[in-house]
Amino acid sequence: MKTTIEIADPLLAEAKAFAAREKTTLRALIEEGLRQVLRRQRVTPATRKDFSFRGDGLTAELEARGGWSKIREAAYPGFFDEGDDEEDDDK
Repeated sequence: MKTTIEIADPLLAEAKAFAAREKTTLRALIEEGLRQVLRRQRVTPATRKDFSFRGDGLTAELEARGGWSKIREAAYPGFFDEGDDEEDDDK
């Protein structure tokens, strides 16, 4: 199938030079690029690497504290205290 597309002049020049160096055609280069993008879009969550942590979740103590803001406060005590910023604003 034939189609017409507009490509920025510098990108087209770079693609043509690349195709010449690789001894291929601009058409083959564009088709390969489209295949790669479409293949990447077809990756389902089931095929992605699992980066989850092992374990049983939060400890009962942290779960009882409730919410990520409470967990953050436990991890960084004093760092998120309110009031410190208000004093800086008055200076």
